Amino acid sequence: MDFQLTEEQRIFGDSVRGIAERHLAAGALERAHDPAYPRDVAKLFADHGLMGITVRAEDGGQGGTLMDAVIAIEQVARSCPRSADVVQSGNFGPLRTFAEYASPALKEKYLAALLTGDSILALGMTEPEAGSAVTDLATTARPDGDGYRIDGGKVFTSNSRDADLFLVYVRFGDGIDGIGSVLMERGTEGFYLGNPSQYLNGEDWCALHFDSAYVPAKNVILGPGGFRKQIAGFNAERIGNAARSLALGEFAFGKARDYAVDRVQFGRPICEFQGIQWKFSEMKIKIDAARLLLYRAAVNADRGFPSALETSVAKAFCNDAGFAVCNEAMQVMGGTGYSTETLVEYCFRKCRGWQIAGGSTEMMRNRIAEHVFDRRFPQRPPRPRA
Repeated sequence: MDFQLTEEQRIFGDSVRGIAERHLAAGALERAHDPAYPRDVAKLFADHGLMGITVRAEDGGQGGTLMDAVIAIEQVARSCPRSADVVQSGNFGPLRTFAEYASPALKEKYLAALLTGDSILALGMTEPEAGSAVTDLATTARPDGDGYRIDGGKVFTSNSRDADLFLVYVRFGDGIDGIGSVLMERGTEGFYLGNPSQYLNGEDWCALHFDSAYVPAKNVILGPGGFRKQIAGFNAERIGNAARSLALGEFAFGKARDYAVDRVQFGRPICEFQGIQWKFSEMKIKIDAARLLLYRAAVNADRGFPSALETSVAKAFCNDAGFAVCNEAMQVMGGTGYSTETLVEYCFRKCRGWQIAGGSTEMMRNRIAEHVFDRRFPQRPPRPRA
């Protein structure tokens, strides 16, 4: 058992860190406070092979692993926390699901633009009445000629203000086996975006509204019975979520460490006070433990999809650890850390959202408990007996 990165992985990480330091560090603060998706960063990453790391080479990607993408997130976040989101959108989430399950014709039409940063893909999954209970989604796809009419709506769709394409979870029929997904272009007749709402992370998201919006049958990603594949693909999204939580926590840790060395109070650098030392020791423990759990989930997945158990463990721990580290880093830095003139408060706000997004930490703990006891724990009340 080896807990070290391979030589190839270290070289790759050093290369990504160099790109981020040269091109992203100087504008990191401004980028963090700009709600628009950083398309220029996507173009930069495409030029350096950082988009589609996890996509097969025959589909135009890099043919790499989830672990490679995790390393890229960590190294990019060292210089620019906001740009780590671009690594996420270019390698995890709906793009990974699209690259894995879309038809050859759909991939030929859309995938190249996604991998060059010319196009952005967003995920329409959550609904007002179907968040953690995602199988309660009510957005319907009813047959109409050679396609489907989509009715319903979605909320909390990241990148929705800027996205060109939307991978939308829909219901073709009753029950879990009736759930699948379609690809919808921005501007489709009957598809409307609501007014942008700003969230704590500083991003603007729009609600999605579907009023008999037509999609051809060829735009179906996964038809009836595809829900389990979609959720298996969503485990990769959670790896990216967890990686960003860890990476931004470590960014805040580094800023606080530098501050503790330079900041003098009572005639001494504050790092010489035991109360501060213990804070950093606890933060370091959380960071190291989170990295081990994250790497286990990513490495064991290889090029497949991660296991539900290992992903749930990694996401729950990384989400909580990242937020806790950012919180303590802000405490160490006092008013300076609380100010929008540093990126620590930004990392704090971002990490708080990831405890909700992609499956809340409470839902992750439910999944873990099912593995502990080797049984399902349905959250719905039991059906009344006939």
